[in-house]
Amino acid sequence: MSTLDMGYDYALVHLQYTIPPSVALTFCYYPISTSLGVYKILFLIVIAVISTTPWDSYLIHTKIWSYPPNAIIGPTLFRIPAEEVFFFVIQTYNTSLLYLLLSKPTFHPIYLQGQKLLNDGRRLGLRRWTGISAIVACILAGIGMIIKSGEGLYMGLILVWAGPFVLLLWSLAYQFMIGLPLSSTLIPIALPTLYLWIVDTLALKRGTWVIESGTKLGWHLWDGLEIEEAVFFLVTNILIVSGLIAFDNAFAILQTFPSLFPTVPTLPSPILLIRALLIPTALYDNDRIEGLQQALGRLKAKSRSFYLASGFFQGRLRVDLVLLYSFCRVADDLVDEAGSIGEAKYWLAKLNQYLDISYEKSCVKVERRETLISTFPPPTQAALRLLPTSYLSPTPLYDLLKGFETDLHFSSSNPFPIKNELTLQVYGAQVAGTVAELCLELVFHHTKIFTPDSQRRRIVHAGGRMGIALQYVNIARDISVDASNGRVYLPATWLEEEGLAPRDIIKEPTSKKAETLRQRLLDCAFEIYDEAKGAIEQLPAEARGPMRVAVESYVEIGRVLRQPDYKVKAGRATVPKLRRLRVAWSASNHT
Repeated sequence: MSTLDMGYDYALVHLQYTIPPSVALTFCYYPISTSLGVYKILFLIVIAVISTTPWDSYLIHTKIWSYPPNAIIGPTLFRIPAEEVFFFVIQTYNTSLLYLLLSKPTFHPIYLQGQKLLNDGRRLGLRRWTGISAIVACILAGIGMIIKSGEGLYMGLILVWAGPFVLLLWSLAYQFMIGLPLSSTLIPIALPTLYLWIVDTLALKRGTWVIESGTKLGWHLWDGLEIEEAVFFLVTNILIVSGLIAFDNAFAILQTFPSLFPTVPTLPSPILLIRALLIPTALYDNDRIEGLQQALGRLKAKSRSFYLASGFFQGRLRVDLVLLYSFCRVADDLVDEAGSIGEAKYWLAKLNQYLDISYEKSCVKVERRETLISTFPPPTQAALRLLPTSYLSPTPLYDLLKGFETDLHFSSSNPFPIKNELTLQVYGAQVAGTVAELCLELVFHHTKIFTPDSQRRRIVHAGGRMGIALQYVNIARDISVDASNGRVYLPATWLEEEGLAPRDIIKEPTSKKAETLRQRLLDCAFEIYDEAKGAIEQLPAEARGPMRVAVESYVEIGRVLRQPDYKVKAGRATVPKLRRLRVAWSASNHT
């Protein structure tokens, strides 16, 4: 290799091995990026550069490692080559992007643990002190190596430099860390570490950087990879991911507990994040955490499409949308799964009473509301207690209950309640249009950008129409499931045109005529969808992409139903997981 080529050797490492992954990760992350995500990355990069520069400079000053002059371009910062400084940035950037991509679906508030939820405090305490002991032991071992000097010096400096940072992050966020899924912990550490081990092996063999033989142990993880380098890349990725987890822990506290933090800026300051981390767990609202856990469980179990879409919303808007879904699901199940018509009417009356009390102006409202909630089944109480009625209009909620009441009119004998297309539209507006309106109210409440009232009304009207379209897709998907429960939501006038009665659909929900009616309903759904989808682009920017994902994820069910060979699972057409992910990414990338 010529001298000219060697002068660019370290730069070539970046061009060949670190920049291509960053381009690929950026391409994947950009459509789902948020200002908060960019803030996290920049925050971590600044910390990485500030904390690593003095340590790296010291290693070069003391000749523990060096860079051949013919391997670097020339510019330095405290003797650190520009390429090395760039490595601090690009490693942090790549690992952070991978973490953000993998943790996108994670709903962080449910991983908070208040005192009531620490039901196995001894085991948790053991994990905490085991972690602290292990980290302190590494630091002490590093100090010993530094004092002894010689062949363990480089390893000692790595442990003494990284150990205190790891200890601090573990002490602040260990409860949160150990509860997170592996996609937010192990994987974003392991994948970049393994990749950088391979890159480092190639660089060491080429002589791009050199570790002095008198300061290293001489052990190898594999041929060409010094153990010190392996440990270095492992601990730096641990630091990056732990820093991101601590950030998410702090932000989860800020967004979960309005009583502790009434208002939260879109980009919280470092001081506010530290304040959140230092809040004693005794002050956590345990009932709220449990309620959020139950709410997300319902969403995940009942609607894969909306569960996927929920991950694209952020902050308190995401929290309240999950709580709204939980209430709607609980209310629907109380009526739908009642043992008799009488029991269903009982719960409808109770739910109407709950709304009456929630929206009345009375000094004893809280006490009366809590007394009423206690009469509901225990698993449903949190959904009622946490519904944010203080900034939701009552009318859509009352109309939602009217839609549930329509379901009680079904029986094995005629007439069925969906008499014609107008009746179907009214039903769709009640059970789905109302939910869309409530979602939009939450969007406008939580976004900072002012939207004129006239524009809001247009968007809400379009949202109600879109709700009807999605309900039509739901009905088209569930013809067989509904028939097994003695229900037919296809308009009776449509059935008559095909020479059918509701009992014919109940008897043969997969007949050719039933399929013809399914496609007719889907035609109506897509007509309304085409009419209403433009309003999404008028939403505040931070809600536009996530709302598009929510709509397109559900509309994709309708597109699947239009295919002649769609797959059925438990009586319903399903969208394959990879296709759902592709649709979500494409919808978020829409311009």
